[in-house]
Amino acid sequence: MVQIVSAAGELQLAAAADLGARQLAAGKLVAFPTETVYGLGARADDDAAVARIFAAKGRPSDHPLIVHVAHGGDPLAAALVFAAELNPLVRRLIAACWPGPLTLIVPRRAGVGASAAGGQDSIGLRCPDHTVAQALLVAASRHGVAGVAAPSANRFGRVSPTLASHVAGEFGHLHGDDAVLVLDGGACRVGIESAIVDCTRGYPVLLRPGLWSTDELAEFAGEPLRLPDGTAPRASGTLVAHYAPRARLRLLSTADMQAALAERAQLHQAVEPVDPGRSGLAPTRLAVYSRSAAVGRDMVTRRMPDSAALAAHELFAVLRELDGPDVAAIWVEQPPADPAWDGVRDRLQRAAAAADPL
Repeated sequence: MVQIVSAAGELQLAAAADLGARQLAAGKLVAFPTETVYGLGARADDDAAVARIFAAKGRPSDHPLIVHVAHGGDPLAAALVFAAELNPLVRRLIAACWPGPLTLIVPRRAGVGASAAGGQDSIGLRCPDHTVAQALLVAASRHGVAGVAAPSANRFGRVSPTLASHVAGEFGHLHGDDAVLVLDGGACRVGIESAIVDCTRGYPVLLRPGLWSTDELAEFAGEPLRLPDGTAPRASGTLVAHYAPRARLRLLSTADMQAALAERAQLHQAVEPVDPGRSGLAPTRLAVYSRSAAVGRDMVTRRMPDSAALAAHELFAVLRELDGPDVAAIWVEQPPADPAWDGVRDRLQRAAAAADPL
């Protein structure tokens, strides 16, 4: 079963961090908040501990994890525990972005973190910008844990968690040594996962967008970012289908959303939904997440913020809220084309790709 420990307040934070650190040192699982989402952590240098993450999530063991390291005044030293080298590009990005929502793919130091890296010669490293995460990482280092491998604390492919209660709902079935300790640090500030930049080839390649725009990351890197060319290392959260609710998510343009809602309104029946591209009706509710008002019979609606940052902050929580037991489909309006929305758009496209084939 899940144990939730509050990390609010200075005394509670210290106690929670020490408890979590001792749990990690023993090879057990600890979920903790970062500025992006909650992570499901285990010590990155222990193959058996890392295997617990894969088992709990139902995640393929060749799908890499991200290793979180403490800032501690010297993030380069922390990174070099797992990295074979830190080239000038990596050092520029660390100086500009750590601690922060950026994961860097670097050559892996031989003999360290192979399981966390999914067996690759590269490894993803991140230094989170969250008081609870940093307290845990610093406390863990005192117990001999140099880094914590931590994907999002949800079952594989599903909606990421941004609250401790989300984590509890995912892993409450685990018991004994596999039980999860959750450090409750409140709602995550950013709300979508970190950007991922591959730095193994001497130039930066954006594998996954996040909070910062491509232009901002290019400024931090000191050179333009390239797009993946099919030879990039495997990286966490970059599968075509990911972040999916239970209900079938459809990503619709503004015009298609309005047309589909108008068609639905004309049915004058309490049935759900007229799904674009799929024939047939189901006697269940429809959920809608859009920037324009949507009102109709047997509909659950939430308005999408006009701000990309606010939309990112609430995205996963809203998808979880809309994904009720009587909701068969979630219609989401396409985000604006503005690059500031790239991170939100990426998560929604992957969530829509996880829907059953038509």
